[in-house]
Amino acid sequence: MTVDVGVRAFMPASRTGTRDAAELEKLVGQEVRCRITKLDVAEEDVVVDRRAVLEEEQQANKERRYSELKEGDILTGSVRSLTAYGAFVDIGGVDALLHISDLSWSRVNKPEDVLAVGQEVEVKVLKIDADKQRVSVGMKQLLPQPWDTVAEKYKTGERVRGVVTRVTDFGAFVELEPGVEGLIHLSEMSWAKKAKRPTDVVKPGESVEAVILGVDTAQRRISLGLKQALGDPWAEVAQKFPIGSVVQGPVTSLAKFGAFVQLSEGVEGMIHIGDIADEKRGPESRIQHPQDVLKLGQVVRAMVLEMDAEKRRIRLGQKQLVPTSLDEFIAEHKVGDQVTGRIVDVSGTMGKVELGEGIQATCHIEQSSTAEEEKKGEGNADLSSLSSMLQARWKGQAPSNEPKGAAITVGQVRSFKIVKLNAEAKQIEVTPV
Repeated sequence: MTVDVGVRAFMPASRTGTRDAAELEKLVGQEVRCRITKLDVAEEDVVVDRRAVLEEEQQANKERRYSELKEGDILTGSVRSLTAYGAFVDIGGVDALLHISDLSWSRVNKPEDVLAVGQEVEVKVLKIDADKQRVSVGMKQLLPQPWDTVAEKYKTGERVRGVVTRVTDFGAFVELEPGVEGLIHLSEMSWAKKAKRPTDVVKPGESVEAVILGVDTAQRRISLGLKQALGDPWAEVAQKFPIGSVVQGPVTSLAKFGAFVQLSEGVEGMIHIGDIADEKRGPESRIQHPQDVLKLGQVVRAMVLEMDAEKRRIRLGQKQLVPTSLDEFIAEHKVGDQVTGRIVDVSGTMGKVELGEGIQATCHIEQSSTAEEEKKGEGNADLSSLSSMLQARWKGQAPSNEPKGAAITVGQVRSFKIVKLNAEAKQIEVTPV
């Protein structure tokens, strides 16, 4: 640029204090302050510098401005630039840093989601470092601190709704209101065991309903439960799966000691290896490992054997559903039938009668204890021959050789009358005839 300072002077473009050609052209015709940096009378060469003057003025203005600023001041500024970590705001000749964490009480992912270059904003001075000439400002500090009212607004046990802001390996953070987040731990996401990662259950941006498990205002933490909002599936387990009922479900996992079966969402039962049935070899066959008979995902039927809702345990049995010789006997007989059996035990007025292989009945006995003692030693007969004989007798209804009214003794084979049959309890009661 050519500058008239009383004589013709030269100002290099780099020393004009402008950023581009457009700004350079605007200086034409304007009166500016500059410093003479070269003066050669002989050559009539004069060089001037405007940039140095502007920088000195800016520095002086900054020092004056820094001396005027105080922490806590509320000012209006203009956004000069945006960065990944925040924005720089011009607050009257001084650029202050507005960090992303001080933009809003709610979580901000990118400064451009909230601000734009040239936008006027109201900020509060948070920190001044005069030596390093740094000023930190904040916008959220001009708004009420949301945690001040958290204790009043959020109570343990209440249901709340929020938006998932981020998901980590251990859980998901949910924004309940701007500046207030709660954590749903992975263990509180699902009653089922299949949730191994939080992303299996929730996604960022998803709206969820949860139950407040705990509030710690000192640490600014709220614990949330997602599964509690869905209801505890074990609350009605005793009514849905009573002992003795038959259930059905897929095998979810196999262990050395048994197999786990899903009965409903969040409810599993365990079939012990001793209660797994091998249909090919019969209910009483021994199984070395559950995987020899069952496979993951296989749908199985089982009977509920035991229930502990507090410990969340249900014991199931497969072999209990496989018909046995006792089941067949009960199915083929009715109350009043006369059968033949062998006395295998006498205790007081009660006795046990073998009606066939694996089939026993209880018998009410009315006789003197002396007669029992006298005959007790006579029960060491050959069991294999007796079993064969009994099978033939009760199937064919053959009469016994014992005289009617004879004393009941261990080892004795005689006729009995069925007085009670209970298929569910697998019980038979007889009386001597």
